[in-house]
Amino acid sequence: MQVTPSRTKPKERKPESEARGFQRSRCAVACTLDLVGDKWSLLVIRDLLPGNATYGELQNSREGVPTNILADRLKRLEAAGLIAKSAYHEHPVRYAYGLTEKGRALGDVLGAFVRWGKKHIPGTLALERPQQSVRGRKPTRKQDRKSEPPR
Repeated sequence: MQVTPSRTKPKERKPESEARGFQRSRCAVACTLDLVGDKWSLLVIRDLLPGNATYGELQNSREGVPTNILADRLKRLEAAGLIAKSAYHEHPVRYAYGLTEKGRALGDVLGAFVRWGKKHIPGTLALERPQQSVRGRKPTRKQDRKSEPPR
């Protein structure tokens, strides 16, 4: 039996940006969608625009993001440098989430979405922003009280 050498090409290395999993092309729209183009990420960013929020506050969003999805999006947005978390309670550890400068820059993008939606989708509204962030805000439901910092 004769064995012939394999003629397969050696594996090509992916560019570093693709290896991280964010960039499918050099197109700015495609790259941005890779970061925030899923169903929930921009809604999390919208909810953080007024200021810091706890996990429980983000979970109580009008759209009802499932807990497993919210946890995943918070990790992904943090890894992308769009949000940062800070511990406000040690035992058990609880975090407040806030936008970084890079994340706050998406406010203009969300404003464009609001303008487009109000113009082209009948019945849509721009939701009012909450007046207070995690600091000084009184919880309204029992489960929210668990995620509030001690006073």
